[in-house]
Amino acid sequence: MKNLRTHGKSTIVWLLLGLMVLGLGGFGVTSFSGGSSEIGSVGETKVTAEEYARALRGQMIAIQQQTGQPLTMAQAQSLGLQQSVQAQLFTAAALEEQARRMGVSVGDEAVRQTILGAEAFKGPNGKFDRTAYSQALRRESMAESDFEDEVRKDEARLMIQRAVAGGVVAPQAMVDRAAAWILEARDLSWAELTAEDLPAAIEEPDEKTLKAWHQANADRFTAPEARKITYVWLTPEMMSDQVKLDEAALRAVYDERIDEFQQPERRLVSRLVFPSEAEAKAAKDQIDAGTQPFEAFVIQRGLTMDSIDLGEMTRQQLGAAGDAVFALDGPGVVGPVQTDLGPALFSMNAILDPINISFDEAKPDLRQEAAIDRAQRMIDDNSADYEDMLAGGATLEEVAQQTPMELGQIDWVAGETPGPGGIDGYQAFRDRAEAVSESDFPEIERLDDGGIFALRLDEVVPATLKPFEAVRDAVAEDWRLAETRRQLLALAEEEKLRASAAAEPGAEPQPLQGAGGVVQNSGPAPNAAGDNAAADPATQNPAPLEWTSQTGLTRDGWIDNLPRQVVAQAFALKEPGEIEVVDADERVFLVRLDAVQKADLDSEDARGVKNAIASRMGQSLQDDIFDYYSRAAQRQGGLQINQQAINAINAQVQ
Repeated sequence: MKNLRTHGKSTIVWLLLGLMVLGLGGFGVTSFSGGSSEIGSVGETKVTAEEYARALRGQMIAIQQQTGQPLTMAQAQSLGLQQSVQAQLFTAAALEEQARRMGVSVGDEAVRQTILGAEAFKGPNGKFDRTAYSQALRRESMAESDFEDEVRKDEARLMIQRAVAGGVVAPQAMVDRAAAWILEARDLSWAELTAEDLPAAIEEPDEKTLKAWHQANADRFTAPEARKITYVWLTPEMMSDQVKLDEAALRAVYDERIDEFQQPERRLVSRLVFPSEAEAKAAKDQIDAGTQPFEAFVIQRGLTMDSIDLGEMTRQQLGAAGDAVFALDGPGVVGPVQTDLGPALFSMNAILDPINISFDEAKPDLRQEAAIDRAQRMIDDNSADYEDMLAGGATLEEVAQQTPMELGQIDWVAGETPGPGGIDGYQAFRDRAEAVSESDFPEIERLDDGGIFALRLDEVVPATLKPFEAVRDAVAEDWRLAETRRQLLALAEEEKLRASAAAEPGAEPQPLQGAGGVVQNSGPAPNAAGDNAAADPATQNPAPLEWTSQTGLTRDGWIDNLPRQVVAQAFALKEPGEIEVVDADERVFLVRLDAVQKADLDSEDARGVKNAIASRMGQSLQDDIFDYYSRAAQRQGGLQINQQAINAINAQVQ
């Protein structure tokens, strides 16, 4: 609704997008019921059923072309497509009503220029084609006068739209503020706290503690829902050993595919044709002298290397140039050679050795391929019989006894990584295993390699808390990790308080010094003034924290091996010298803001950013203003909607 030029009630838009060639019969619409040929109106401007059907189907076709998939009316409804098309049409109708009331119109010359410039009506020479124009309108069953009247209305609507929102620009203060925020850079320091930084090792928990942890964190030690499934399956690979292939059949396959096994020496060749032999020879002389490469002459002739590439060529295929090209021991250029197209230079780019695979060498692969192909056909031929057995009441166990299908069982869990070579490696099996219920009867299903399967759900084992004894070690490790993290967070808070207390009022923090903006310090954690404070014995910290610093980091920047949350926190801090604890990705950090580097809004980069911001903000403001105007125009004009007619069209558009 915010972009009338591309989505409005515009006949010229529909036609020029190529939808014109599809009549309403092509839309699956042959008649309209509901007692009206209009879906609504704004004042005296009507929105017809034909316009709605054409626009709706046009949007569906556009989505189909983008996705490559058919779009049903139910899917279109779930996307809100009908409501979107209606909003566009009624917005356009409101503008047309406004133009009618205000007497806004365009002259014949403006209409003429619009039609002459339409791509849909241009001929092979790129100019307006009168025949194409007439044929297009004839296919649409539309008179030229009616079409030109629609173009006139469309141009009038666009005049109003441009008048309403065309001059709206983003305020410079907003643009500068946004650019300053985006381009602001910061200096920060951080230190990661690990178990080695704790004053004492984590004590081993007792059984009571572990059992309580097991119960309190039951979700971590609960086995997911499992489905006990019995299945039968058969793949071409399972049957390949049973397929008998005689020597004559393999020899016939070898002979049919002889080009794969027997190929002469080939060369990768490009050919550049010249208007005259003199020009070709002059070019060859420059190439030989090293003053111009072969590619330069390709470009001079307005061609590309792809357009002159001949691909793999044998001596025989090259004709008159064959001997010269194959005389080269490495990449080079030969010619001029007279060809059917004229004198040409040939660039030999690579040598491909001959292929000579004998029947005996190819036989193992041929046998395997042929056996699998034969097995696929055998499975296809017999799958209907297996389906009949299941339909007749045979169990999977009976099918496995009476057919080559193999019986198996699996405890299937959704989301688990399948093991190698198992049936759960097939997507078709996983989809069916997730959807099947205990009341479903087994049916033959297809696998993507040509195999088949059928399955039966025997039991659904609900998610169950694993016994403590079975997972004691896992519980202990989980508790140990959680306790370590808890103590690290507590230690980080202590370090934060100590650094804050050590900072003198009004002292300016200094970032850590070092080449390249990053330095590793082995000394104590820096206080807020940038000095290395002596370790407080009260903490009994066995070693000083290792701090790292970075200067000039922007909001979209990152630091290798550092969670994004650390950088985000540095930009959340308000004043230089502030320190915060960051708990990210199961790691604990202290991050300190050292300095804020304001953006240089007069730099070349800043100008580009401001232009982009201004463009986006301006477009957003224009969209909003036009949205408000179009809603007001609909209310002022008196919007009327015929829902019965809309429903009738929705039911008929296919």
